[in-house]
Amino acid sequence: MNFKEVAIQKLSDAYLKDQHTEVSVLRLDKIHPVVSGNKWFKLKYYLQEAIENNYSSIGTFGGAFSNHILATAYACNRQKLQCTGFIRGEAAAYLSQTLLDAQSLNMRFEFISRPDYKNKQALLYANPGIYFIPEGGYGATGAKGASEILQLVPNLSTYNYIVCAVGTGTMLAGITDAALSHQQCIGISVMKNNRYLENEMKLLVNDEAQNRVQLLQDYHFGGYAKFTQDLVDFMNRQWTVHHLPLDFVYTAKALYAIYDLTDKKKLANDSNILFIHSGGLQGNRSLKKGTLLYR
Repeated sequence: MNFKEVAIQKLSDAYLKDQHTEVSVLRLDKIHPVVSGNKWFKLKYYLQEAIENNYSSIGTFGGAFSNHILATAYACNRQKLQCTGFIRGEAAAYLSQTLLDAQSLNMRFEFISRPDYKNKQALLYANPGIYFIPEGGYGATGAKGASEILQLVPNLSTYNYIVCAVGTGTMLAGITDAALSHQQCIGISVMKNNRYLENEMKLLVNDEAQNRVQLLQDYHFGGYAKFTQDLVDFMNRQWTVHHLPLDFVYTAKALYAIYDLTDKKKLANDSNILFIHSGGLQGNRSLKKGTLLYR
């Protein structure tokens, strides 16, 4: 991973200046073109544990457009580990570009019906020789890796808010554990009506950090991988003004939330916000060409 490419990009526009708000972006998307953003951090200790316990085969779960599936395929290929992706839903006539890329990295697939997919424990029992990484890297092991993200942030103490998009809550938990005592960590859920997400995330957070994390669930734009023209316009505006690429599944929704929370005065005056760009740009490939200015 090329951590030297990671940079802090400060957003400077008239609106933020008028609000006396500073927003800086941790560009984790620059780490690697495939295992970008938070993916390597969440996978790191799972793969280490698998190798230490002499596993030669890795299994994990995800959908046909999953960043996690592709990142796991690349990481296993690099480590010379066999890899199986257990994919939610029946096999389609044509593989998505994400799955084609994962297949080119020697990942094999098993397509699982949605009812069976919910019973992942049965798949674990049926495959005792495989080391399984939970979907999205969820778990204390994934959070441990994610806690190292803030080591890449110079002058960490200057921020009073840290904001990121949330899928499983693993990265948010790790960041919260690593954040300083005066910092509030805000997660923006990209899913609609996930009633269990907050509890699942907080199970991974140290007791002393519970009071400095919150999850907001009103910025899903219709649900997971859903979007509106308003969100697309926001993404194109960020590209035009800041040359900042976002993905419509995760990071665009989280950054949109920062602007909206600022506008509604729900953040402290003179806020200094660190926004974690968690990668996932490959997800934009499912959009029609021409939708985004940078694709």
